[in-house]
Amino acid sequence: MNIRKKHFFLLIAFLTTTIVIFAQQVGSNSPYSRYGYGLLSNPALGASEAMGGISYGLRRSQQANPGNPASYSELDSLTFIFDVGVSGHLARMNDGVNSRDFYNGNIDYITMQFPLLRNMGASIGLLPYSKMGYNFGGARSLSNIQYIETYRGSGGLTQIYGGVAWEPKKNISIGANLSYLFGNYTRSSVVTPITSSALVGETKYMYTIRELKYDFGVQYTIPLDKKRSVTLGAVYTPKINASADVNPSEMLYASDPYQNPWTPPSQVLKTDTIHGAAFQLPHTFGLGLTYSTDHLLIGLDGTYQLWKNLAYPSLLDDLSDDNRFNDVIRINTGMEYVIDPMSQNFFQRIRFRAGLSYANSYTNFSVINPDNDQDVGRGSFREYGVHVGLGLPFHDYITRHVSMLNIGFGYSRQQPDADFMISQDMFKISIGMNINEFWFFKRQFN
Repeated sequence: MNIRKKHFFLLIAFLTTTIVIFAQQVGSNSPYSRYGYGLLSNPALGASEAMGGISYGLRRSQQANPGNPASYSELDSLTFIFDVGVSGHLARMNDGVNSRDFYNGNIDYITMQFPLLRNMGASIGLLPYSKMGYNFGGARSLSNIQYIETYRGSGGLTQIYGGVAWEPKKNISIGANLSYLFGNYTRSSVVTPITSSALVGETKYMYTIRELKYDFGVQYTIPLDKKRSVTLGAVYTPKINASADVNPSEMLYASDPYQNPWTPPSQVLKTDTIHGAAFQLPHTFGLGLTYSTDHLLIGLDGTYQLWKNLAYPSLLDDLSDDNRFNDVIRINTGMEYVIDPMSQNFFQRIRFRAGLSYANSYTNFSVINPDNDQDVGRGSFREYGVHVGLGLPFHDYITRHVSMLNIGFGYSRQQPDADFMISQDMFKISIGMNINEFWFFKRQFN
């Protein structure tokens, strides 16, 4: 195939997939995604995720790493990288009495990385920032009227980014990402009478966020000898001050509007628009290091996010700015081992990965005693994760480049710190394809 046509088809595939993701939001089934912006995503791609999610000190010539934009300059002047990942999830939730399983599948990320000039590289792509998806409720009674109250929500934030990195001096690199952050949210409460023929009531809030996001990164590599080195990395993301119109509404239906989405409301009780509600996202500081040889890589990352006291509309959760959010500490550590990356034996070229992760939740939650429907205060959770994975190499003997099929398995537990909260166990399998090509090599024939 003509090389220009090949590049064109890859670009069309990337744009088509981007449009599809524009029209969809990343799925979730967690009741904890009801608060704030939903569950946050760690910007670690396939290989990085299997190593516990490390990214700040990760610097490789054949792997895209948007977690630290300073890494793009490591790319050589002839290589183009295309990386896409998908995943499947099993979430098991337990309230101490009952348990339930939920299944989800997502497109996790799409990235491209390519050289610009000498010692300068660039990357573009699409990454999740957060995801919201929940559907839960229970039977209630009021003045001898029995009804079912159901809470539902969907949406999330996605970022389309473009970034560049420059290595002004050997072993020192600086970089920056500019991202377009966007997302639509819908939250609703539906009341369905059981013992009467009354109409079904729905209270709904809808809003859309559009804002720019910036990430600044730096990496410094310290060579220990010809085969060993240590890389220090740091990333800073400034606070985002966004505003959005919130559209609350109250309507009555003849039946559940989610089971019969095309049924018009029987009665509109309230429609309104709250203009310019304040939404803020935090300052983020990241610091990490990696130690690498020809066979082994070990890394450690630490992240600190200043969520506390950020602005957020109180009508969405009935909490206040001083008790809604918590500052976040996230720790990721992991390793990769390969027996011999240059061996002719396929097994000896497989990359074995493993890692651990920890983070506390950025949101607090209103906790209700299910026995008497009384508010018992605020609660939160901590998340612990274990990750393993494989990198299966596919060697191009003409260009000498190696593409990689990355397979990862992860387990995480959201452990609540208050009574009457739900514990959640998440099992995840992810598959990513990292394609390395000689796009910028001038061939003598096609």
